[in-house]
Amino acid sequence: MDTTGSDALESRNARRFIWANGLQGVGDQVVAGKTVLPWVFTAAGVPAVFTAFLVPIREAGSMLPQAALTPWVASAKSRTRLWIIGSLGQALAAAAIAVAALLLDGIALGSAVVLFLAIQAVFRALCSIAGKDVQGRTISKGRRGEVTGRATALTGAATLVIGFGLSAVPDSAPRWVVAALLGGGAATWAFAAIVFAGVREPVAKGRPSSTDGHNWLAETLALLREDRKVRSFLLVRSLMLVTALSTPFIVVLAHESGQDLTGLGAFVVASGGASLLGGRVSGWWSDVSSKQAMAWSAGAASVVLVILVASARWASSSVNAWVMPLGFFLVNLAHTTVRVSRKTYLVDMAEGDRRTLITGASNTVMGVVLLVVGGLSSLVSTIGTQETLVFLAALGAAGVVGAGRLEDVSGGRG
Repeated sequence: MDTTGSDALESRNARRFIWANGLQGVGDQVVAGKTVLPWVFTAAGVPAVFTAFLVPIREAGSMLPQAALTPWVASAKSRTRLWIIGSLGQALAAAAIAVAALLLDGIALGSAVVLFLAIQAVFRALCSIAGKDVQGRTISKGRRGEVTGRATALTGAATLVIGFGLSAVPDSAPRWVVAALLGGGAATWAFAAIVFAGVREPVAKGRPSSTDGHNWLAETLALLREDRKVRSFLLVRSLMLVTALSTPFIVVLAHESGQDLTGLGAFVVASGGASLLGGRVSGWWSDVSSKQAMAWSAGAASVVLVILVASARWASSSVNAWVMPLGFFLVNLAHTTVRVSRKTYLVDMAEGDRRTLITGASNTVMGVVLLVVGGLSSLVSTIGTQETLVFLAALGAAGVVGAGRLEDVSGGRG
């Protein structure tokens, strides 16, 4: 067996995977429901109700369809081709959002963006399923976390540049500037598709030629009922939402403490910096033990949230002036590690079509969980911002315990 040739092919695939996913990550940061799109809505007079839809549609919308898409993905001989379709679909949807931002206002703009964001989320779901399967089939265990981490770091570096550039853009900038930014985000998905086309995956044998006879809902329920390892992972992943859901409340807490973190550039810079710094380290750590990486990052985020609440309650405004921005960055850093480690765990925990089934089922379940936990956080937020952050910190602490009890499926490096 030519191991040298095999290693060279894997390295080539890894580079393609890193660049393609890094480019997609840049698009995610530009056409972002947490930063850029809310800023566009505010500038164009879009009612606040549309802003409330952005994050749930973007996140849950890309998870909910995955179990239904799984039989189709499992029937395809080339998962790379499906990933390319998903990336091009996201490019077209993002381009439509850019055109809407240039031409529309108010309710019309809000309706158009929500519609195209939902379409983009479905194509993102396709990339999620196909991408994890391609990675599992082309990258050996022990390198997958590194590859994911390097793609995250690449995204972070590019996002930092964009964030600093946005910081220099005046509020009175013409609308075409924002539309051009969104158009550039759309282009990154198109370039990602071109790069990913060079990935060489193994030729599938004996795969079904159609999805006839597949009942995705029954298969999903059977998986959850019969596989304790999958149930445990989903429970822990649900508790890890502490890092995803707490960031907006940190911003609110900063406002309540007299600080200003609302600048679009500041948000993008913080997110990009966390990706750049955390991507490589979390990738290596995930290859050593993805469950430990999840546990420690969730624990760190919970501690930071408690410190922020304590600081807001008892520290002076001069102290909060640096505590709040630092805490915002650290929670984003923990979120980067959570994302890389739980993706690595998911790819490492199964092989072949079972990995595809688990990926689709778990992400669909997580779409539901995200809506439920997000709703609970919204209810708690009616009591107060500090109480919400304490609630999320408690979730993270429970996630630490749960992650420690997971089976260690990684450990490809010493």
